[in-house]
Parts: sequence; C-alpha cells; structure tokens
Amino acid sequence: MKRHHFVRINTGDEQPTLGNGHSAEFSLQVGRPFFAKFRSDGGTHAVAFGAAGGPNVLVVFPMSRSVPFPGLIMPVMAQAGLDESIMEKAAAQGKYIGLIMAEGTSSPWAGKDFVRTGVVAEIHKRIKLPDGNSNYVCRGVRRFHVDRWVRLKDGPIARVSYPEDIYPGGAVVEALQRNVLSLSQTVASHQPGLGEGFALAAANMEPAGALADFSAAYLLKDNKEKQQILDELEVERRLRLVDEGLTRETVTLELGDKIQTEIREKIEEQQKQFFLREQIKIIRRELGEEQEPSERDREFFLGKLENGNYPEEVSKKIRDEVDRLMMIPTMSPEYPVARNYLEWMVELPWEVSSEDHIDIENAKAVLDTDHFGLTDAKERILEFLGVRKMRPEHSGAILCFAGPPGVGKTSLAMAIADSMGRKLERMSLGGMRDEAEIKGHRRTYVGALPGRILQMIRRAGTNNPVIVLDEIDKIGNDFRGDPASALLEVLDPAQNHDFLDHFLDLRFDLSKVMFIATANVLQHVPAALRDRMEVIELPGYVTEEKIQIARRHLLPRQLKEHGISPSQLKLSARVVRDVINGWTREAGVRGLEKSLASLCRKRTLELARRKRPKAVIDRPKLEHYLGPVKYTDDRVRLRPVQGVVLGLAYTPYGGDVLEVECAGFPGKGGVVFTGSLGDVMTESCRIAHSYLRSSGERLGLNLAKLEKTSLHIHFPAGAIPKDGPSAGAAIACAMISRLTGRRLRARLAMTGEITLTGEILPVGGVREKVLAAKRLGVKTVLLPAENKRDVALLDKAWTKGLRFEYVSSFTDVYRLAFAKR
Repeated sequence: MKRHHFVRINTGDEQPTLGNGHSAEFSLQVGRPFFAKFRSDGGTHAVAFGAAGGPNVLVVFPMSRSVPFPGLIMPVMAQAGLDESIMEKAAAQGKYIGLIMAEGTSSPWAGKDFVRTGVVAEIHKRIKLPDGNSNYVCRGVRRFHVDRWVRLKDGPIARVSYPEDIYPGGAVVEALQRNVLSLSQTVASHQPGLGEGFALAAANMEPAGALADFSAAYLLKDNKEKQQILDELEVERRLRLVDEGLTRETVTLELGDKIQTEIREKIEEQQKQFFLREQIKIIRRELGEEQEPSERDREFFLGKLENGNYPEEVSKKIRDEVDRLMMIPTMSPEYPVARNYLEWMVELPWEVSSEDHIDIENAKAVLDTDHFGLTDAKERILEFLGVRKMRPEHSGAILCFAGPPGVGKTSLAMAIADSMGRKLERMSLGGMRDEAEIKGHRRTYVGALPGRILQMIRRAGTNNPVIVLDEIDKIGNDFRGDPASALLEVLDPAQNHDFLDHFLDLRFDLSKVMFIATANVLQHVPAALRDRMEVIELPGYVTEEKIQIARRHLLPRQLKEHGISPSQLKLSARVVRDVINGWTREAGVRGLEKSLASLCRKRTLELARRKRPKAVIDRPKLEHYLGPVKYTDDRVRLRPVQGVVLGLAYTPYGGDVLEVECAGFPGKGGVVFTGSLGDVMTESCRIAHSYLRSSGERLGLNLAKLEKTSLHIHFPAGAIPKDGPSAGAAIACAMISRLTGRRLRARLAMTGEITLTGEILPVGGVREKVLAAKRLGVKTVLLPAENKRDVALLDKAWTKGLRFEYVSSFTDVYRLAFAKR
C-alpha cells in the first residue's frame, strides 16, 4: 500500500522560504524521491533552490537506499533512535544536514564506508509515521565534498567544501540538454506514477546541470550510476552520463513494450480461439450434436462392452472403472490414466480366437519349401500339429528350438504359424533384465503399461497367436531383476491359464497361445525354465545340405534383392562347395548368404559399369570377388607330425577340430599346459600323464625316459577359452607320439574322456563333432563305444565318407591310432 502525504509550505518565520512570497505544494510518496512544483503569477515552475555557500562543518546523515541530488525536495526516512537524533541535532544547529551515500547503515561507521560527494540539504518538516519512525522533508541545496571527517561516532560530522559546476562553452551542452529532455519525457511516459507534472517540470528546469540532476534522480535505477553523475562537476560530462543511462533505459522499455505486445497478441488469440470453441460447443449442444468428453468416453467403453464378448469378471471390472471415470474431472491427471486402463481392458481379445486351418500335408510342404534338411525337427513339428488337429483344446508342450546361429530356428517358428493360419508375434529376449517387461508395471507408476506378452496379444487381435520368444538363453539376470523367473508362469501349461499381469490386475488365459522359444546354448537356459519346454535340437548343416540351401533359397533371394536375373549370375554346385569350404566354415548358413551377397554386389557393379561379364563364375574367379581364401586344410592337421593329435570339440556354434600339441624336453617328468584351458581340461592333462606313468610298460613306453622328460601340452588359439573332459584320449596320444617319435594315422580324429585306469567314457556333442570332422576332411573318427547309439541316430548324409571306430579302453585307442598304414 503506497501512502501519500501532502504538505503545503507557506512563507513565514518558522518555515523555509521558497522565494518572493511564493508557496510550494508537493506530494510525498514514502520510499521514493519526488519532485515539487510551485505556483506564482507566471504559472508553475520547477523548484530550483540556490545557495551562495554553506556551513564548513556539517552533521552528516548516511543514506543507503537512494542518492540525493541538489535542487530537489526529497523525503529522508529516519529510524527511531540514532537516525532521528542525527536529524534533530542538525535541525537544532541551523537546519542543514549533509546527505551522503554510505555502505553501512548502522554505527559504528568508518571513513571508507562513505562516498566523498554528497548534498547539503535544508530540513523543512518532520512527519511522524505510525510505526514510530519519521520522514524528514529535505530540500537539496548544493553538492559538497568531504575534506575530512571530524567525528564518526554517535553521528558523523565532516568538514566539507562546496565545488562549483563547470560549464564549457559551445553548443554541445545545449544539444545534450535537448537530448536529455527528450529522453526524459520518453522514459517518463512509461511511468504513469510520475504524472504530467514531471514533463512540465523537466521542460522548465534550468540550468543544464540541474536538468541532468533532475532526470537522473527520477529516471535512473542504478545507485552507482547516480552517484557517478553526482560526483561529476563538468556539466557536459554529466549530461553525457545521463544521456547514456536514459538511452539504455529507453531501449529496455522499448524491448519490454515489444514483449508485452507479443504476449498480449498471443493471449488475445488464445482467448479468441477459446471463446470460439466455447461458442461452437454451445451451438452443438443446443443442436444435440455435442457431448462432454467424459460422457463420450462412457458411451464408447460401454458400447465396446455391449458389442464385445468378455468374461463376467472383466465385464464387471469395466463397468466399475467406467463409473469411476465419470467421477474424475477431465482436467485431472488421473483421468487419462483411468482412460488408458479402460482402453487396454476393452481392446484385449479376451474371447477372440482365430480358427486353426491345420493341413498336415500342406504343413509338410511349407516346411520342405522353406527349409532343407532338419528331418527330425520337421517330424516333431508335424507330430505337434497332428495332435492339435485331432484335439484342438490340447495345450501341448512349449517348443524350444536349440542350435547354432543360422540353422533356421526363427524361420521354422514362422513356418509353423503360417501352416496353422495363426497370427505371428515375435519378442527378442536378448539382454532383457526387468521382469516388468513380462508381467507389466503396476498402475501406480507414471507411464505404466502391461507386459510385452499382453501387448503382443493385443496387437495380434486374437488370444491364440504364435509367439516366438527369440534368444531365450540370453536373458539377463542381475540385481535389477530376473525375467527368466517371470517366464516360468508364462511357459507352464499348468499355470498360464491364470496369467496375472500387474497392470491389468486380472487373470488372462494364455493356454491357447502357442509359445515357441529359440536358443543357441541350451545350458544357459535356467533349469526350471528348460524343464517346462520340449527341446528340439537343430544340428549344423553338412556341406551337401548347404549346397542345396544356397541354390534353392539363398542365391535366388540375393539375386532378387540386387536386381540381377538368374541369367546374369550362375554358380555351379562345385563353386558353391568351394565358397563353403574356403570362406564360410560355420554350422549355419548366415556366413554363406553374406558371401553370396558379396558376389551379387560385385556382379551388380560390373553390370552398372556397362561391362558384359560371363554369367558363370568359376573357381579361379572366386578370389577376385571374395578376396583371399580364409580357411584352408592345413597339412599338419590332416597329416599330423610327431606330438600332434586331432581332437574333436563341441562349441555353441557347432563342432570343431582342434590340434593337441605336445613338446618334450629334459626335466623332472612334470607336465605343463597352455591354451586358455579350464579346470576340467587341465585335470584331463594330469590324468593322461598319470595313466602313462602307471601303465606305460603295457604300451611299450620307456618309463626311465618318461621320468626324465617334462611334457608341455598346448592347444592352439590360446585366446579362446576351452574346457571339458572329452580331450583326454587325444592328450594321451599326443604324449605317446612325442615320447616314442611315432606319428598318428593321417585324417584321424578322436574324442573321449580317459580315466586313471585307461577306460574311455562317453562324451556329448557327437552330432556336432561328426559334422566338424566331415567338414574338415577327416576320414576316421574314434568314438567311445557307448556313443555308438548317438551315431545310429545321425542322418546317413552326415556319416557318408566317415569311418567310425568305437573304443572302450585306451589300449584300443593306441592300437587304432598308431596302426601301420
């Protein structure tokens, strides 16, 4: 609340005289300076008091909020206590008071707290305020300069001098005066509180120095800038400082006007649009064409409920949520949350199922068309479809296709959906770490959604789609969550008919959904989850199968993608075999497809350059198109030297043939091993060495030489970790070869775990190991006798060209491995 005090000062003995019997009327606004005007016969003029001099010693009043200026009437706020005592002391000693800016507002003061230039003023009147403080009406007389401080304690007293304004000659001062007057009127027009009297007073202000003081006092905001103007005695320089300050103020005010105009126009446009929309709503409401958003949503959800087929529990929940939605204001943040929940409730296919069209012969044709080989996997899929056809309500097992990358696991799942006529949805589980991805978030969280299982079902539009859970062996498991545990309920036929999603908080029947999982490494799938699925292992392809796949599927697809006709690029079976053996040794066919794509790109470039190459690419040109051969059959591997044996290994991406190297040197009969071996494989090295030391005589070894020879076992490719017991027989043969100097039979590889008594125990991964041996040109394979049944299950195409020797003891291994050719 601003308070105004109006005081009339008349001529008289007890009041200050303003001039020849004139009176002055001024308005005092507490907390800010003001200007005065007086009336005489000539009209209204600005107050411009002058003084020829003043007292040499002044009582000084420190001011902290404003800068005093001469020639102006100003209120001075004095706090009860010391401030009032200073003013009263000055009034008692002649009514002159020195007003000066000070940093400190309370005693004790130091000389450095004060500026050096102030204004001597006459005290005209004291106005007692309701809060106990006082306002003293003072008239600035002239500038003074502090020469020295006489006293600072209990009210500052200073010895002062009175400098005169310096007026230079020329028209510069007059031009600056006009500029200041124009800028003052412009700035004052933006401050309604100054009124019209300010402009009139400024126009009548003389001389130029007084105009500068007048404008600075009322129109400038910065006290430091005001004090700089007060310190300046050269009028031209003073006018320039005021001109600069007013120019900055003018620019600021113009920018403020521009911003205000833009805001006003924007608000007016928004208000206009708001009023027009409201008018349209009212018109539509009068015509019966408009509804409130909440009412429209209510009709939408209830209409969905009436026209759809929902379980009784879901219908009741939808009606309750609609009633709750009607009680929530549409502008409330809770409204879209409740509406989103209702959308999920009515959009989910609770009772909507697609009809299966299972034709076993057609399914077999689809599988054979899209996939070559994989006989066992296709047979199991056809059995599964046969059960579904005879008993549609049969939930059946959850299938899991396990095998190396590129063997067709995901495409098999897609073929199943195609043969059944069901919608297909796919979810990659690789790297998933939050079980909320499966079971959803609770609605208390901002942006909560159901889990991805229900999201896929909603997207499919039926409650019985085929959902492919890709890369199930790569689910994350750390402190952030365990999605594999959340999948236990999803993939258990005994539980998934009552699947509970955290977002819906209602049971959803997943028993009609056909889940198919894929995995590369079955051992990485948690045991509880693996137990709920029927695993169908997909082995790697043999070379003959890859040739057929390349010619039937891969090459035609790449030709189409690269815009080449079959007559522009032809590959014989022999060339495809060379590509497989020389550039793409793998269990699947992804690398083979990349190599074929590279051939197509090269041929496309040749055709784009208007060249006319021969359509047939023969063997000599393969290196020109694909670069140097990446894989070659090493003679050391197929025709081992002394101390080298070929062992068969299982890897997650198919089988492989590894060299086992043994070096001997004089020592204490110990054994060391290198090649990034795991604990089980290092134990196999020790077991093989101990067996030879205990049973060497029966094998014809020189035990004395064995005791004085240290052996070093090494597996090449040392950066690749290796582990497992199946290399025991190969390690023992490598040691014998080094100690006796005899070489093993050419193109022979072996696998089998050895014990301290020389028994050869069965191993796993026989299928992958056999495929690796066939791929790399091995002719004879030594296998444990108990693995004979595994070989019987292999396709004849995989074992064609291989000779299998079954052994039950290391004596059999020794006899077959070191037999004379």
